[in-house]
Amino acid sequence: MTDTPVPILMYHSVAAAPNDATRALSVAPEAFAEQMALVGDLGLTPVTTAALADRWRTGRPLPERPVLITFDDGYEGVHRHALPVLAKHGFPATLFVSTGWIRGAYDTGGGLDTMLDWPQVRELASAGVEIGGHSHTHPQLDQLSDGGLRTELSRCTDIVAGELGALPVSFAYPYGYSSRRVRRAVRAAGYAQALAVGNGLARRRQGPYALERVTVRRGTGVEEFERLLQGRAIARTFARDRALTKGYALVRRARQVRRKAIRSRV
Repeated sequence: MTDTPVPILMYHSVAAAPNDATRALSVAPEAFAEQMALVGDLGLTPVTTAALADRWRTGRPLPERPVLITFDDGYEGVHRHALPVLAKHGFPATLFVSTGWIRGAYDTGGGLDTMLDWPQVRELASAGVEIGGHSHTHPQLDQLSDGGLRTELSRCTDIVAGELGALPVSFAYPYGYSSRRVRRAVRAAGYAQALAVGNGLARRRQGPYALERVTVRRGTGVEEFERLLQGRAIARTFARDRALTKGYALVRRARQVRRKAIRSRV
């Protein structure tokens, strides 16, 4: 079986006037419309996260030139601005919700900008958007205790299932951070696949719980976007991001070691 590389696009907010907290990772509505038109013009085939993972798991062939369109967190602009564009092109997508950020009964007040409410999430699901999990309060999962990790995952899973009537099967790690322990916990929570960031193309050999994505942000121009879709110059485009990620990974690992040492003395 060939290990076909697949671009998984990671969006966050789609907004005309994002706040300072979300601006860098927000895409203007007209830019999103232009990007989706380019996906169509290039003959790519959008699929959901669950569909891609199932093809790789079962060995069924992928569709012609597959691409994934994913959104993290649950910003209101996904319904207001992205959904009409997706519907126009007939594109499926995946939305990963942090359930404690969605407006409604479970809202913890942590959302960074105007968030979706549950009726809007249900409308997205009815329109062909896969709804996946993204934890409850959007913490760095690899920094949590085992109990805290289980709570974040189970709370998210239970709320999505209760609101939509079906268990979510795909997960995205908040901030892209995971570890072997986190991946085991995500699998134990019932998720069949999970997405990281990595800023690289997804490949079957990465395994179903560490599939990489490429970040689309406010500064992503149409030429750069086309290069992402075609898998060109990705390492150069995200060189700074990767350097920062590696540096922060060392800091996080040091924190974990320190916490374990403290717990062992208690």
